[in-house]
Amino acid sequence: METIPLFKVYMSDTAPQAAAETLKSGYIGQGPKVEEFESLLKSRLQKDYVLTMNAATSAEHMALHLLKSPDNDSKWSGLQDGDEVLTTALTCTATNWPIPANNLKIKWVDVDPATLNLDLNDLRRKITSKTKVIMVVHWGGYPNDLDELKKIQRETKDMYGFEPMIIEDCAHAFGSTYKKNPIGSHGNICTFSFQAIKHLTTVDGGLLICPNQKLYDRGKLIRWYGIDRNSNRKDFRCEADIKEWGFKFHMNDVCAAIGIENLKKVDGIISKHKENAAFYDQQLSGTNGVTLLSREPGFDSSFWIYSMLVDRKSDFMKYMAEKNVMVSQVHARNDTHTCVSEFRTSLPTLDKVEQRLISIPVGWWVTKEQREYIVNCIKKGW
Repeated sequence: METIPLFKVYMSDTAPQAAAETLKSGYIGQGPKVEEFESLLKSRLQKDYVLTMNAATSAEHMALHLLKSPDNDSKWSGLQDGDEVLTTALTCTATNWPIPANNLKIKWVDVDPATLNLDLNDLRRKITSKTKVIMVVHWGGYPNDLDELKKIQRETKDMYGFEPMIIEDCAHAFGSTYKKNPIGSHGNICTFSFQAIKHLTTVDGGLLICPNQKLYDRGKLIRWYGIDRNSNRKDFRCEADIKEWGFKFHMNDVCAAIGIENLKKVDGIISKHKENAAFYDQQLSGTNGVTLLSREPGFDSSFWIYSMLVDRKSDFMKYMAEKNVMVSQVHARNDTHTCVSEFRTSLPTLDKVEQRLISIPVGWWVTKEQREYIVNCIKKGW
C-alpha cells in the first residue's frame, strides 16, 4: 500500500490558469485581485476589517505592533516593552516568535488535556498587572471557550483596571465555528494562515482581522511601509509624507488569484475533513490505548488535523510507519527552545500530554477505504 500522507496541498483545477492570467496581466503586486479576495473573505467571515498578508507570522507580528499605540476611544493604554503575553507553548513557533520580536515577554500557560487549547484555570492564575495580551490557538480547529475568555477579560479589569487584548491564532481553524458563528467573527484580533497545507492556501499568505476601523486603517497603511497607496501624489512613484513607518507584509495578486479559486472549493475540503473526523470519533471510541479529545456542543472544529492521545507513543509511531500511515505530533512545544529559555516555567499537563500526543491523516485526500484501514490498524494494537 502507498503511504497515506498526513498533509497534502489542495489546489483547485482553475487556480493555475487564474495565476497565469494574473502573471500575464502585468499587475502582480497588491492590486485588484487582493481587493477581490478580501471582499470574499469579509463576506465569509462576517467581518469588515480584514487585511490579507504575506504570512500568518506577519499577521501575528502586525497585531502586536498595532497594540503598542494607545487608543483613547477604547481606553487602551498601549503595550510597553516588557509587558506580558500569556500564550500556549503547544503551537507553531509562528504564534510566539513575534512576541519577543516586539520586545514583549512570554508567559507560558499550560494546556487543557481534553482539548489541547489553553487551560483557562491556569490562565487565570497567571494573570498579573503586566498581562496585556492573551494569545490563544484553536488547536486542530477546535475552538477555545471564547465566552469564558471574555469573562476572564472582565475579571482582569476588576482586578487591574484594564482588559487584556485577546488575539486568536486561527491558523488551524478556517471553517470552524463557535456557537454557530465563524471563528474570526467574535470581536477579537484574529489571524489566519493560508500556507501551503492549510484548508485554504494561497501558496503562502495570511490574514489579519481587526476589531475596529481605527486598527484596520493603521494596519492597511503599515502592511505596506506606512504608505497611503490611494493618496494623490505629485509624482506617482514618490510617496507622500509617511506618518508611521511600516513593513512589507502585504499579499500580492498572484497569491490572491489562487486564493480566490481555492476559496470556491474550500467548503468541500472542510466537509471531507469533518466527515473523516466523525468516522474516527465513532470508530476509535473506547479503543484500548487511545484517548479521544473533547467534543462539546457549539464547539465545531474544521479538523485541520485530527489529534488524540495514545499509550506508548514511540511504539505507535513506529507501528504506523510500518503500516504506511504518516503520523506526527505536528508541532513541537515552543518553550524548550534555547532562544526563549528565559521564559521557561513548569507546565505539568503539557509534559504529560506531549508523551501521548499524535495526529493521524484526516484530510480531503483520505478515502473511505484508507480511513477504515487506519482504524483497523489502530484497533489491532501496537
